[in-house]
Amino acid sequence: MSGRGRATTLAASAFAAVMACTVASCSSDAADDNSVLIAIPVGLTGANSVVAPGVVQASELAADQINADGGILGGRQVKLKIYDDQSGANGALKAFTAAVREDNVVGIVGMETTAARNAGQPIAAETNTPYVYTSGYEGKACAQNLFINGSTPEQSVNPLIAYIDENMGAKTWAIVASDYAYGRDTAAFFEQAVKDSGGEVVSTQFNPVDSGDWTSALQNIRSAEPDVVVSILAAGTPSVTLSKQWKQSGLAIPHVNLGMDEDTAKTIGADAAGVLYPSMYFTGNDSPENKEFMQALQDKFGDDAHIPNQMTVPQYVGVHLLAEAIDAAGSTDPAAVLAELPNVAFEGPSGPVQINKQHHAELNYYLGEVKQDGTTEVVADFGLVDPGEQCPELQSAP
Repeated sequence: MSGRGRATTLAASAFAAVMACTVASCSSDAADDNSVLIAIPVGLTGANSVVAPGVVQASELAADQINADGGILGGRQVKLKIYDDQSGANGALKAFTAAVREDNVVGIVGMETTAARNAGQPIAAETNTPYVYTSGYEGKACAQNLFINGSTPEQSVNPLIAYIDENMGAKTWAIVASDYAYGRDTAAFFEQAVKDSGGEVVSTQFNPVDSGDWTSALQNIRSAEPDVVVSILAAGTPSVTLSKQWKQSGLAIPHVNLGMDEDTAKTIGADAAGVLYPSMYFTGNDSPENKEFMQALQDKFGDDAHIPNQMTVPQYVGVHLLAEAIDAAGSTDPAAVLAELPNVAFEGPSGPVQINKQHHAELNYYLGEVKQDGTTEVVADFGLVDPGEQCPELQSAP
């Protein structure tokens, strides 16, 4: 396959049909005998439902570009099948069971919660099915078949704390996190990173992922009087509800949200004004690859196009990376594809991405601030950030 990162002008498609899907094919009625079927598990319902439409659009655009460029394996077309993992473990069990055991997909590319990944990955591992996980997450998820181009805390947290220290002089922090593995593990990483920088975490609170009530958390923040608050949330709905209630509470403490993205910020609007958030992608990237990507989204989806963000761009890149690996392997044999995944790279809207021998990727990282109209302004460029030591046991694995 050639033409990495090239955008192709394509006909518009109706997204409403996608959102009607559960464990069903949205991008095609069925994979024909010669096509290469890739599963896209994502939370069409539940906490991730705010960001899921953009994730599906990014996946479809990648597949269309690959196919318009001649497909893979000598002209075979890539077909996608969308599965609703319901943003959690139970839905992921159903989605991965259908994808791996019933539909015999060649690979999986998913922007999912940690709970969904942890539930689905063992099913993918049974058949050594390649699984590209595209979410920013808590780190150190390691398996022979699991490759991750989402960010780790070393990439999102460490440069953020250094920036806050230098520009705000903050010494005390409060943490509010979604109560599941990502929230708890990242909160623990964040607290240690604050201590290492000479600061102190004066309050840590966890809220159920599906809860929309932040009354207790906001009261505790007010009582703790921190210099800065960081929220570590599941993508989508939790940021919407917290931002609205934060605004209503009148709190004037600087707020950093690790669960925010450009599309969600635009959805929230003025209630999110002033919120800072780190991201590996912003739409303002001036590279030719990003301009072509943005134009391709507009050409394909028109007014229905979602704002690309740190949830959708890694998904777009992930589909391309998996297709590149299948093509480089010369077959759909899982072992051959897995052997090629650390060797392929893709020059996309966020810059060049290659998943390294520890199954993670270096990423460009930035800091954005939400403006009054819900748009985001980039206020800092952290440069290319290493994912840190994640899976050293996989370093020398074949």
